[in-house]
Amino acid sequence: MNTPLLLPLHGIGGRQDLPIPFGLAVGGAAVAVAVSFVVLGLAWRSPKYRGNASGKPLPAAITRTVDAVWFRWVVRLVGLAIFVYAMVSLMFGVDRLTNPIFGFIYILVWVGLVPISLVFGPVWRTLNPLRTIHLLLCKALRQPPSKGVLELPAWAGLWPAALGIFAFTWLELVAPDRATIPVLQAWIALYVVITMFGAILFGDRWFSTGDPFEVYATLMSRLSPWGRRTDGSLVVRRPLENLDGLKPQPGLVGMVAALLGSTAYDGFSNSSAWIGWAQNQDISMTWLGTGALIVFILFVLVTYSSATLLAGRLSDSSRKALPGLFAHSVVPIAFGYVVAHYLTLFILEGQRTLIYLSDPLSNGANIFGTGLLAVNTGITNHSTTIAVIQVVAVVCGHLLGVTSAHDRAVALFPRTKALAGQLPLLVVMVGYTCAGLLLLFSS
Repeated sequence: MNTPLLLPLHGIGGRQDLPIPFGLAVGGAAVAVAVSFVVLGLAWRSPKYRGNASGKPLPAAITRTVDAVWFRWVVRLVGLAIFVYAMVSLMFGVDRLTNPIFGFIYILVWVGLVPISLVFGPVWRTLNPLRTIHLLLCKALRQPPSKGVLELPAWAGLWPAALGIFAFTWLELVAPDRATIPVLQAWIALYVVITMFGAILFGDRWFSTGDPFEVYATLMSRLSPWGRRTDGSLVVRRPLENLDGLKPQPGLVGMVAALLGSTAYDGFSNSSAWIGWAQNQDISMTWLGTGALIVFILFVLVTYSSATLLAGRLSDSSRKALPGLFAHSVVPIAFGYVVAHYLTLFILEGQRTLIYLSDPLSNGANIFGTGLLAVNTGITNHSTTIAVIQVVAVVCGHLLGVTSAHDRAVALFPRTKALAGQLPLLVVMVGYTCAGLLLLFSS
């Protein structure tokens, strides 16, 4: 399989594996459906997860180190140094794809947040360079970082972050000239200004509700084994138990819908059917892409919300709170989509970005000694393995989502109606999984 040159189709590069075989797509869908009903029929009849109250404490030495002021400042300064180094490329680098800033933003940050959060937990809260800058400013002004000019309204919740996710995925997948320096400079400038202005207005709480990258990383970290117990202890726990501790709040449903819908649109936008149809229209690709991205996100939002509301009706439960209470079960499905769609992109273009980072100004420098290395494209010789990983990622994400939803359902619904109450959400989840496999097949 040949590896194509960098093309500005996905911010930087594009999926570099072949579509999965139709047989694997059908087989994956069949497994998803079968496993779903096995979970419903044979799984536990009472809730097993205790969320943030659970977990086995880590050795005291590890907790003391992680909580130590010096250690947190080391992590903060590392994140800030990496950010400043990347900004040199953004502000002073050449406007061509050998500039590492494109891969840094679109690959190492956006896609890389997932493995970082899985391996280290919610570390981005400490690594976040804008949070560190805000903290340093507050120390210089002798103001507590939690203090803002205004109180953030409770109804705002995660809606600012959901809008931020839409804005970034629009930049990555739709915006014209998105792989050019001026466009990226404009977007990053707006992101920094809005994020810092929000922190000044509402205090550092803004980062956990309004910064799209921090909220995204925090959601994915719920699938890691690391967490904080309600008593403050650093603990290790089962990933789904960690996920169960995700608290419902306004905008959480919008956030997961933006993540899942935008990733699904990414797969759809690479399909030959969409490209062929769009190129024959009189409307510009920017308008078509923007409309399609919005439709995909709204589709997830409407179908998921409708399923949970119907679940409440079938189980004689309060319906208003159910979308937020079950939103955690969509996170594993979004994670499966991310792995399936971005695995080869991350491996191949991630290497290329690390090579380019040795020469931030494209002037022949070799700061880290990687400038003369070549991308190892060996993964492209294993198309069957890649296809299997993609299908397994989508199906496993579905399985984890169904299991999480089942545990929450038996905790919320009357025992006699718990099964009936789960069916609408189960149907929607199966639909998401089958659609994801179909997108992988058609891309």
